[in-house]
Amino acid sequence: PCFGTTSRTRSNAEALVHSLGTSFKCIDITKSVEMHFDDIGHDINKKDVVFENAQARERTQILLSIANAEGLLDVGTGDLSEAALGWTTFGGDHLAQYGINASIPKTVIRRVVHAAKARFPSAADVLQDILDTPVSPELLPTENGEIAQKTEALVGSYELHDFFLWHLLQGKGPRLMFEL
Repeated sequence: PCFGTTSRTRSNAEALVHSLGTSFKCIDITKSVEMHFDDIGHDINKKDVVFENAQARERTQILLSIANAEGLLDVGTGDLSEAALGWTTFGGDHLAQYGINASIPKTVIRRVVHAAKARFPSAADVLQDILDTPVSPELLPTENGEIAQKTEALVGSYELHDFFLWHLLQGKGPRLMFEL
């Protein structure tokens, strides 16, 4: 967690881990990011791309270090939709030892998570709440405890992006997509 993490996503992360019978570890990155801002002379009150990306990069650094220390692999969460839109942080969320979702559109990932509810009934409620949560990197401070940074409000509907992306990958040109 850091500046924009809501209690909803934080508690969903913990509930999901526990419902799957695994252990949970939480590392608050706020102090590390604040120290980074001090080191580079960035004003913490300036909510710009530096403010946002420093958090994504700090998370990645920690995940990769833990993976190294424990002989594990860091599996990324970035997907094809985010990559196609350029909605990733270089050296941050798109960087992992394995980007298993790199060729999968976000709308398909949502369907997979929905299907996982039947396979993992102990996690069904939390998986549904995750699906009901607006897509967000949660890098900007919350507004009254709620997500302040809703991705689709900024880049548009993933259903539309994935529709166009699918047709583009099928070799369809702009004229046909316009007609569709």
